[in-house]
Order: sequence, then C-alpha cells, then structure tokens
Amino acid sequence: MSFLTSNRIFFLLGLCYAALSVYFLQTNQSYFTLFPIGLLGVYFAFFYSKATFIALAFFVPLSVNIEEWTQSVGLFLPTEPILFGFLLLALFRMLKEGYDFSAWNNPIILALLSFIAWIAITIIPSSSPFVSFKFLIAKLWFLVPIMFFGIPLFQDRKNIIRFLWLFVVGMTLVMSYTLFVHASYGFGEKEGHWVMFPFFKDHTIYGALVAFVLPIVVGLYRSKKHSPILQAILLLFIVINLIALYFSYTRAAWLSVMAAVGVLGLIYFKIKFKWIALSTLTLIGTLIISWDAIQMALAKNKYEHTTEEFGERLQSATNVTTDASNLERINRWSCAWEMFKERPVFGFGPGTYAFEYARFQEPENLTIISTNFGDMGNAHSEYLGALAEMGFLGLLLFIAIVATIFHQGITLYLKWPSEDHEMRVLLLAMIMALVTYFVHAFLNNYLDTDKAAFPIFSFAIAFVALKQVKHQSVSIPKI
Repeated sequence: MSFLTSNRIFFLLGLCYAALSVYFLQTNQSYFTLFPIGLLGVYFAFFYSKATFIALAFFVPLSVNIEEWTQSVGLFLPTEPILFGFLLLALFRMLKEGYDFSAWNNPIILALLSFIAWIAITIIPSSSPFVSFKFLIAKLWFLVPIMFFGIPLFQDRKNIIRFLWLFVVGMTLVMSYTLFVHASYGFGEKEGHWVMFPFFKDHTIYGALVAFVLPIVVGLYRSKKHSPILQAILLLFIVINLIALYFSYTRAAWLSVMAAVGVLGLIYFKIKFKWIALSTLTLIGTLIISWDAIQMALAKNKYEHTTEEFGERLQSATNVTTDASNLERINRWSCAWEMFKERPVFGFGPGTYAFEYARFQEPENLTIISTNFGDMGNAHSEYLGALAEMGFLGLLLFIAIVATIFHQGITLYLKWPSEDHEMRVLLLAMIMALVTYFVHAFLNNYLDTDKAAFPIFSFAIAFVALKQVKHQSVSIPKI
C-alpha cells in the first residue's frame, strides 16, 4: 500500500471519527470515546498485519463485550473491530492485488465456503432476514480473515508456535483472575457462575475454553526440552489450568476432556476407522434396544448439578428427572427439533433460534428456569442449532466441517515426519483441543463468539497451511 493511499484512508477515517464524535457526544453515548483505540487497531492491522493477527490470539481471551455497559451494542473489544478491519483489508487486497485461491483447494476450506454459501441462501426465506444477514456478516469477519491471512502466516511453523503461546498466556491470565476472584468467595458454586466476568459471560463458555486450552498447555510442555525456567512456567500453567477446570463447575467441560483422552488413545494405538465405526454402530444399536431400561435408570438419578462434589456433579449430568439445567437443555433441544419439523429445508434462518423457540416450548418440558417469552438464548447445541436455523442441509454442512477438520488434522499428524517431534506433539495437542470443543458442542454453542470461533478456526486453517508445506507446488500469496 502506497504512502499516499494510506494517508487518504486515515484522513477519511479521521473525518468519520470527528463527525461521529459530535453525534455521539450529543446523545451522551460516551462509550464511543473508545473509537480511537479501534482506530489504532485498524492502523496496526493495515501496516503490521502478521503481528496483529497473531496478537489476536492473546487478546481473544481478554476481549470484553461492551453490551454489558451500553445495553444495546453487542461488540467484543478489541478483537471484533480488528477482525472486521481484517475483513475489509482482505477484500481490498483481493480487488487491488488479486489473490491465488489455489491454496483454498482443501476439504476444510471447501466445507467452510459451502457452509457460508448455505447461510447466504437461507437468509432469503429467513423469518428475520436482517438478523440472519448480521449472522452472515459476523461469520465472514471471523472466517475470511482467518482463511486469507492464516494460510500464508501459518506456513511458518514459528507463527503457529507464537499463536499457541499467546493464546495460552491470554487464557492463563483470565483463569488466574477468575480463580483470584472466586477464592474471595470461598470457591462457592453459585459464585462460580459469574466470577469470570467481564472476560466471559458465564461459567459454561469459560469452562469450554478452559478445557480447550488444556491440551495446548500440555502439548507445549511436551513438545521439546525447554529451559528449566520455561519448564517451570509451563508446569505452573498446567496446574492453574487444572484448578480452573475443576472450579469452573462445568460438567460438559469435564466430560469433553475425558472424551479427548479417549480419542487420544484411539490415535495413539492407531485403531482403524472400521473398528471405530463398528463400535459406534454397536453402541448406538445397544442404546436403541435398551432405551427403556436406560430411561428407568436415568429416572433414579437424583444428583443435582448444584452440588460441589466432583463425582456427584458428573453423575448429575445424566439426571433428567430433577436437574433443572439438564431439563432446560432438553427443552431447548425439543424446540430445535420441532422447529426443524416445521421448516426442514431452509430452517428459520441463521441466528433466529433465540427469537423463535418460545412458541415451540411444550408445557411438560418447561422448567423453573424457562421463560414463556423464550428470551434465554440459543439451542444449547451447535448441531441442533444448525438444524433448526438452516435445515437438514445446514446440519450436514456443519458436520462436514467437523469431519473434514478431524480427517485432515489426524491424517496430517499420522503422516508428519516422526523426527519432527515438536510439530507432531503440537498437531496432536491442537486435535485434542478441537475434540474438547466439538464434543462440548453437543451440549452448548459458542461459535458465534470470538472466544471460540477465532482459535478453533485458526487451528483448522493451520492444518490447511501445514498440508501446503508438504506440497510446495502450490503458490501461497504473501501478506
């Protein structure tokens, strides 16, 4: 970008800022004074793209939603304005300089682009096109910058390692803050639902990211022989991570870590896919045949999630008789299924579940935490959310994203040179981190936030970039 062009851009931004400042000061909306920080972020995004993109890994865990103070504008600072700036920068560079899209010929990217295309299509019949259009824009400012900048950036393994370190440090700061605040309340279960504020809205998304980062910390520790000081720091990070996981009081997070350990065993012992598929089908068949007996057993489970004892909280995950959290989740899933049955092809539109599910609530499914207005959020499942909002094809495309990410990641790990111990360990760590989230995704959905979307899709694109490293015939554009 020439000096003259850059001056024009920032001159126009300055004029916009001056005009908007006058307007917002007149309306007493003082939060707009944060705009200069955003302008500074845009400056770094334009002129220091690589460093700014990697730095986002540190800032994502620390980002704050200003909706808590404005009561109107839902925006995570500083990350979302920077990501939106990256989206505009990517589009600008594509139009001005062109772009070699041959690097995008990868199953992961093709699955992501197909999903984005289907989102765009389902906006037309959406019950709220404006909401669905905003959903599409949000997806674009997460995915386009990650794909555009991530592929060339992550071809340098040092950038992947920097990204992982920054993400771990950012999350460790949040966990340390949360544990400090939580300790002042005696690590109470009720207080554990909100002590991570303002960095996370509640303990469920916090627990999901705490579980997500655990394999990365362990991977960094085991990837190579560090200096004694660095080894001690990583051990401290692991201890903080484990304590934070326990005191997150998030059953889904605990279970997702256990699932990751199970998948780790399958990969380590190189269990063939046909045996995994056969075992899965056998398990499903057993569940179907024994469903009545299982329901009777579940009905006897009276453990509540409010207990602070670890074993009892895990057992409460199967309490579908008295546990309000579990019953409300079943209520949301039931609503998602009924919404799908009413609109099986296009769904109700991306991002519309929270505005539509109220009328699908059955009286027998309502709980003490249900509301007749249906103003309590999402479907509590990435998979059922996609089904309700984008129909059967939407669910299939989301599953395709998950399947291609794991297929490409695991294949890359198995074929990576055994002598490159560091990268093999980090690849496995990233795969395990993704396992924790996509298992968690059966019970919750957070991919509409920067907290989950940015690291998860960055890991997926890192797989794409590393595969290109092994096939150097593809030309990757510089950023």
